[in-house]
Amino acid sequence: MSNAWNKMEIIRHKDRPTVLDYIPAIFTDFYEMHGDRYYGDDAAIMAGIAHLKGTPVTVIAEVKGRNFEENQKSNFAMPHPEGYRKALRLAKQAAKFGRPVICFVDTPGAYCGVEAEERGQGEAIARNLYELITLPTPIITVVLGEGGSGGALALSICDELAMLENAVYSVISPRGAASILWKDPAREKDAAEALKITADDLKMLDVADTIISEPVGGAHNNPVQMAENLQEYLVGAVKKLSQVPIEKLLANRYNKFRKVGDFNE
Repeated sequence: MSNAWNKMEIIRHKDRPTVLDYIPAIFTDFYEMHGDRYYGDDAAIMAGIAHLKGTPVTVIAEVKGRNFEENQKSNFAMPHPEGYRKALRLAKQAAKFGRPVICFVDTPGAYCGVEAEERGQGEAIARNLYELITLPTPIITVVLGEGGSGGALALSICDELAMLENAVYSVISPRGAASILWKDPAREKDAAEALKITADDLKMLDVADTIISEPVGGAHNNPVQMAENLQEYLVGAVKKLSQVPIEKLLANRYNKFRKVGDFNE
């Protein structure tokens, strides 16, 4: 079994913690806010304000359910355009009041149903990319499990991208890649290895900045320890980025994404 596929199985474990576990464990005074002010609310993205060890922050998180009912409510963590517009609304509010933004990514990808396309799914994702690259406040993104395609990237324009040890982050799912490359979705294990989607791969490629350790065997084996590891990382990252002048922060963010894909032949 490939290393990448082994991690895929870990992040799909039925007991793996989600933001529904992490938010109350990491933050205090979390107050959820709803709606995009255009169409409605989207339960696939939870957003609100909270305190991180006394520091006011804005939290934006893709929601994977812990059971079938929660997954139904959150559309199996596949956001609609109103979810991305809600996220952007809260991010702009954070910049207005000088709060750092913390994003949690855990999605197989944006919802691709007809109604999502009718309401401007592609434009909503593109608008987030366009606006977040110049948002004048620190942005930290943590990939908790699956970071799938544009559905993940819409919350991943940031100053520091961290990944949990067993998380994956990819332009396409291994099954989708196998279907395109080899016309055989059964070869998804081969695709998982070829895509270089693990935290170690992406750290080496300078896409991810930090890898957050998980308990032995995966986060589900010790959710309390995992939450403590996450909190420790976030406190340090917020403190570090908050000390950087905004002009320098934005220049660093721009350069971070300009160098993605650089290679030598």
